[in-house]
Amino acid sequence: MAPLIGLNSCLQYKYPVNISEFGVEKFSMRRYYVRSEGRGYVHLDGDSNGKKEKKSLRVLISGGGIAGLVLALAAKNRGFEVKVFEKDLSAVRGEGRHRGPIQLLSNALAVLEAIDENVAKQIMEAGCVTGNRINGIADGLSGEWFAKFDLLTPAIRRGLPLTLVISRMSLQDILVNAVGPEILSNKSKVVDFMEDSNKVIITLADGCQYDGEVLIGADGIWSEVRSKLFGRQEAKYSNYTCYSGLTNFVPPYINTVGYRVFLGRDQYFVASDIGNGKMQWYAFNREPPMNNIISPGGKKKGLLKLFRSWCDEVITLIMETPDHMISQRDIYDRDMIYSWGTGRVTLVGDAAHPMQPNLGQGGCMAIEDCYQLILELDKIAESRSSILPSDQIDSALRRYEKKRLFRVSTIHTASRMASQVLAVYQPYIEFGIVPLPGLSTLRIIHPGIQVARMLFPIFMQQFMTWMISGHGLTI
Repeated sequence: MAPLIGLNSCLQYKYPVNISEFGVEKFSMRRYYVRSEGRGYVHLDGDSNGKKEKKSLRVLISGGGIAGLVLALAAKNRGFEVKVFEKDLSAVRGEGRHRGPIQLLSNALAVLEAIDENVAKQIMEAGCVTGNRINGIADGLSGEWFAKFDLLTPAIRRGLPLTLVISRMSLQDILVNAVGPEILSNKSKVVDFMEDSNKVIITLADGCQYDGEVLIGADGIWSEVRSKLFGRQEAKYSNYTCYSGLTNFVPPYINTVGYRVFLGRDQYFVASDIGNGKMQWYAFNREPPMNNIISPGGKKKGLLKLFRSWCDEVITLIMETPDHMISQRDIYDRDMIYSWGTGRVTLVGDAAHPMQPNLGQGGCMAIEDCYQLILELDKIAESRSSILPSDQIDSALRRYEKKRLFRVSTIHTASRMASQVLAVYQPYIEFGIVPLPGLSTLRIIHPGIQVARMLFPIFMQQFMTWMISGHGLTI
């Protein structure tokens, strides 16, 4: 079958999609995605005429990151009175220095379409589609593919948008503009809250107070709202630090590979096309927290030493990256909790379930959270003049939590397991000290790897399909 050619916002390139490789039935496609009105989503951006019915439910949101902004947009589109309080919008951006572009898989993009079709369109136009190419896992030493993931077929068959990556700054700007300055309050950190039978009152760092009927903590892994709910607890170090780099480099495989995860013993390396002639990479190394083992001589020099025996694809990306474009951050998450709030208060996104970045689903789960939460609040927020009883709000928030727990906890567990597997990853037989010269340098594939190469792609493809298309939302 001839490849399907399309042009997206990655701009300079035309990406051939080899449909026959993944066995997809013949289909037609606009801008790499097919809309389907029968996906089972309730659209939140007004009624059939686009009108937003004004409702008197007052929603307070602590945190103006992706979760907080998406939640505010969904609440606004349902006619709720909503206010977002963010301590520092500039710190949310963080691209290149601390956090790279974000990956939005089909599940998150479909939910964004249901929340606001125009905003979703802007995001898809600003992003770089990777779901139309080969993605998967490779061995770090040889560069040989270990497993390839088909993100295209599940999306096309279900009429979902294709997986893409987008600049965090671009995504934030789109969401901020859609939410509007009258809703978003910058330099406003929520430090405390209290609730009574009719309302919840928040206190900001400057002493100002605001009241509403619902408080949502969307303030990330170091959430103040979570600490006030359950007590301050230390985040859990993953045993990995991440060195990230952004480089103006177009590798020869750009037309066929979207992203690739190279595996090693206690190390892994992720490389992704992000469009506009740029590649983003993340080098994960098992080491103590707050460590600077590679700082003497520069990060690039240290990383080339750490990954000196790895394949050319990895070495080339490090070599092509200026030292000042390489940054380091330790990776933390938290143990899964099975209650995200009490009374008129709950959590979304990283405030509820911070994840390691191994599956690229942290932001996606946050977006799904927001949609499910608004669905539950919408059920109780009929047009009215009186205040909703606390028990109705409490029931709605607990329903939201219950409906999200299985899917979120499954992906949270899988993200952790991915890092733990690397501690025992051994692609080749290790001979140690042997009497025959040269035997210790031979690369003989470990029998366990041969078995894993047969079974892992089957299991992982099923899991990826469930992850990107089984959105887990119930109406």
